Amino acid sequence: MKTNSKTNLIAALEIKTKDGNFLAHYSKAGLAELDWPKSKSPGNSGDLAAVHNWHKLTTQAVHDVLAGKKTGPLPPLDLSASTDFQRKVWAALKKISCGQTKSYAVIAATVGKPKAARAVGGACGANPIPLLIPCHRVLAANKKIGGFSGGLDWKKKLLSRELVAIVD
Repeated sequence: MKTNSKTNLIAALEIKTKDGNFLAHYSKAGLAELDWPKSKSPGNSGDLAAVHNWHKLTTQAVHDVLAGKKTGPLPPLDLSASTDFQRKVWAALKKISCGQTKSYAVIAATVGKPKAARAVGGACGANPIPLLIPCHRVLAANKKIGGFSGGLDWKKKLLSRELVAIVD
């Protein structure tokens, strides 16, 4: 069942990194969204005490991914605003190890929809928690970079930090 997570958000907290400040949005169920750095910082707001431990896990995981490392434990992820298909794709993405990649077609076959490579790309583009649900590890055929919600520069940067060779 799909719900609107925007109305259920209780806190938004910054994660400061050398690559810019990400913004983590939390619901009562867990981390619901992770925004890419923007030029203007919105600061922190909401019920900060309720999400303190989740934010510590999120912050560490973001720093790990940006360093090209495997992440430790993640906070609960609130994916209630997504479809069943998207959640299946994202579960498959979370199984791709740091430094590894898979193609859109392989992910489609993994979720039982072998002809749905384009739909997998759509699910990657709709990923509300990039970095932690590692859609940057999904490539087009022949290890070509494909698209990315954060922009191709981010995808190249993240894959490079994981020592993944790609074809432009």
